[in-house]
Amino acid sequence: MLNVLIIAGGRGTRFWPASTEEKPKQFLSLTTENTMLQETVRRLLPLIPIERIFVCTGAKYKSLCMEQLPELSEKNIIVEPLGRNTAPCILLSTLYINQIYPNSNIIVLPSDAMVTNESEQLMVFSDAEKFIDGKDGIVTIGITPDRPETGYGYIHFTNELFNSGSHEIKVVKSFKEKPDEKTAKEYLEDGHYLWNAGMFMFGADFMIRQYKKYAANIYHILTSLPAIGSPSYITELEEKYATCESISVDFAIMEKTNKLYVIPADFGWDDVGSWIALGRYLSRDENGNITKGKSRIFNSSNNVIFSSTKEIILLDAKDLFVLETDERVIVGRRDSLSKVHELRDK
Repeated sequence: MLNVLIIAGGRGTRFWPASTEEKPKQFLSLTTENTMLQETVRRLLPLIPIERIFVCTGAKYKSLCMEQLPELSEKNIIVEPLGRNTAPCILLSTLYINQIYPNSNIIVLPSDAMVTNESEQLMVFSDAEKFIDGKDGIVTIGITPDRPETGYGYIHFTNELFNSGSHEIKVVKSFKEKPDEKTAKEYLEDGHYLWNAGMFMFGADFMIRQYKKYAANIYHILTSLPAIGSPSYITELEEKYATCESISVDFAIMEKTNKLYVIPADFGWDDVGSWIALGRYLSRDENGNITKGKSRIFNSSNNVIFSSTKEIILLDAKDLFVLETDERVIVGRRDSLSKVHELRDK
């Protein structure tokens, strides 16, 4: 039985000032009228019923999740007492889901990515489950690169392959950190590298055993918790979770397991990790102006406008960006858009 775990943490840095620590990117409407979290759940519903979709988030975001996903039962929101990176989060959630749906297959997804070919994404998920069902292993979803991207990590795969449905399954050789431009070009030309999209699937029992083997600290802490729903569960979780090692699942498990596979996929995925990346999906007029929110533009070209509450009016403007939120307005040259997040701590 397939369940979905959506990871919805974050610190609200990359889309500052629209995103903040109180309301990170996944809770914002960036590419459509829905928030990124709402879009992630909506895309899954043709394949997974809502009762088997779970969201893991920080305590401070639980109310936001409930507000934005009213159709999701409160028991399907798994709350981390504090952020300890993805390894503790995923084991906590796996144990939680496996108690409700024993012997589950679980696919882990980020809450804030863009997908343009939704039907292909669901076919990839379906074929991944066919391959992993009843088998020891973890199947990652690797995105076929179309440019030498330096903002993503990469998955290096071998020539060994299996087939599942209409997709090939490759054996993973290694994970690679975000490369420089020269290395990214070499990866693209080599043809054995995929973008690491942070999406992967596993059998719950197998993953729990991998934690016992490779991340014993986290395993022993979280498996010592009382049963979900017991009177002391929340209190003990709050006390013990802080003692878990803060480490990513890539470092804790993925780079150590010898049962790692990848499906090369192409379903229009983008993590929309910056204001510049957002421009690939917002409307653009005949003069190259990119807009989101209320705006009127007169004799202006090649500008970027993002408005949360107020109408932005441009007159005789060129090559500017305007970012408006409840608390502030930031204006600058368009070629400085990538520097906006640096202002957050100034």
